[in-house]
Amino acid sequence: MAIGDGLVEKAEALRALHREGNPIVLVNAWDAVSARLVERAGFPAVATTSAGIAFSEGYPDGEMIPPARMLERVARICAAVDVPVTADLEAGYGDSPDALAKTVTGMLAAGAVGLNLEDFGEGGLAPAESQVAKIESVRSAALRAGVPVVLNARTDVFLAKVGPESGRLDEAVRRGLAYRAAGADCVFVPGVTDPATIGALVQRLGCPVNVLAAPGGPPIGDLARLGVARVSLGSGPMRAAMTVVACLAEEVRTRGTYMALDGILTHATLDEWMR
Repeated sequence: MAIGDGLVEKAEALRALHREGNPIVLVNAWDAVSARLVERAGFPAVATTSAGIAFSEGYPDGEMIPPARMLERVARICAAVDVPVTADLEAGYGDSPDALAKTVTGMLAAGAVGLNLEDFGEGGLAPAESQVAKIESVRSAALRAGVPVVLNARTDVFLAKVGPESGRLDEAVRRGLAYRAAGADCVFVPGVTDPATIGALVQRLGCPVNVLAAPGGPPIGDLARLGVARVSLGSGPMRAAMTVVACLAEEVRTRGTYMALDGILTHATLDEWMR
């Protein structure tokens, strides 16, 4: 796909789905079949999971997978569905404007119209000022390409338990406001499950807020009432699928049975859905 072929319309459609109180829900995919299943379930957009893709390619999480391989998988996911795709591209695979422009160009060539950009890496939480510069570089590259890319700026203040617990809300807000001013469309704060904290983030950031769905966290309806605009499942769906594989392998090895196969999708069903 050449950059620009239908991507502007898809980017605008993806952005319009970010509505406070009526969030876009993203069941993150890691390959073509998982993306097709999400689309078939009726979701209006597909998000990729960088961890899920890395794991499925035999790499640990954290920008260990070669960027070209990540983008190849994103391209296969985009080719498998008709709905807009937003790609989790970790910390952008570089710090310089040229490196980030290369990532944006590769993402658009793959067919994705949105991306996650996180502020946590091997050295810990990046300085807010350097992350602002990266967001500005991504936005500039998208503008040069002529596509209104949906930039989801992620801060891992809560997920990585950075600093004293009492100061995390203020730090997440400080970073989120700076990222928004630099050109982010949405602020992603994973690791938060407390309703009061989520509500405070929505109120204080004053822009679309993305939270990570997790066991013990509020259900979608409650997140909507709190004003959340985007809910992601991250690598959860991929890990859930791998849990079934791990349990099946253990059952076959230790018991010689295959009860974990009961109730699964049939070969004929999946074959038909892939046509």
